Amino acid sequence: MIAALCESFGPPENLVLRNLPDPTPGAGEILVAPSRVALNFFDTLIIADKYQVKPALPFSPGGEFCGRVIALGVGVEGFVVGQRVAGYCSYGAARSRLVVSAADLAPVPDGLSDDQAAGLFITYGTTLYALKQRGALQAGETLAVLGASGGVGLAAVEIGRALGAEVIACASSPDKLAFAREFGAQRGIDYSTEDLKETLKRMTGGRGVDCVYDAIGGEFSEKALRAIAWNGRFLVVGFAAGDIPKIPLNLTLLKGCAIIGVYWGEFVKREPEAHRANMAQLFAWAADKTISAHVHAVLPLERIAEALNLLKERKAQGKIVLAVPQA
Repeated sequence: MIAALCESFGPPENLVLRNLPDPTPGAGEILVAPSRVALNFFDTLIIADKYQVKPALPFSPGGEFCGRVIALGVGVEGFVVGQRVAGYCSYGAARSRLVVSAADLAPVPDGLSDDQAAGLFITYGTTLYALKQRGALQAGETLAVLGASGGVGLAAVEIGRALGAEVIACASSPDKLAFAREFGAQRGIDYSTEDLKETLKRMTGGRGVDCVYDAIGGEFSEKALRAIAWNGRFLVVGFAAGDIPKIPLNLTLLKGCAIIGVYWGEFVKREPEAHRANMAQLFAWAADKTISAHVHAVLPLERIAEALNLLKERKAQGKIVLAVPQA
């Protein structure tokens, strides 16, 4: 098999392609041949040793994929060789053969492309968990999405609309806001030219937004929090801007609001039944076009450095997907 490997921590250009022996599935495991591997912003961090997950060298980046079942380990039920599946593995997917636990796979419904299915687990899985289980977002509430045109931000726009919220896209340019509107955002704020706090307050008639989805961090987090409504929920999803903000805790007292952490990987481990129900909902929404699972670009595996740099430089609008050679 061929694998993209991180053999030394650093930038995407450090990654190399290697030929390795094919793995064999153990008990409860499945050997998959990924056709598509979706990348995420955290992949740029994990290869630089700047992420909370610290795999031993060498390892492959890539935490979600779509492909076909090649072989079943002992005791695996509910899957057959040749079946199309998608799954999540935290890291390690950027290779042409991958062993994963059967519990981490889901059948891909007809009508859903490999490109779309590969990218539904992490960004959309994280977002549905954030808005449903953590944020308890209700129909008719207002949702502000920071970084609304990126992969995870776009997922928040689409899922927010699917849950019946009024979505306010917040991004750094008119083009990014126009893109977010194509996927369901009703209103937009260009925080490179507009005051985020004041504009959010004005758009909500002074009451503030019910829920903030923040995968960006940096200077805009506190501004968004200051525009939150009474009993509002501020969802901490990530820090794509690079800086982890230090929030004055008196704001939670004055606003009567909650700052809520969103750690999807731990949710998957601790609440597997709820995770499976969320994924079933996402696959159904994607199959009936309620959500687009939009793909910004599909690049061959050998261009993984270029693909990761699109994420690192925040140039992606939607998912970045790798096409893996099929033996």
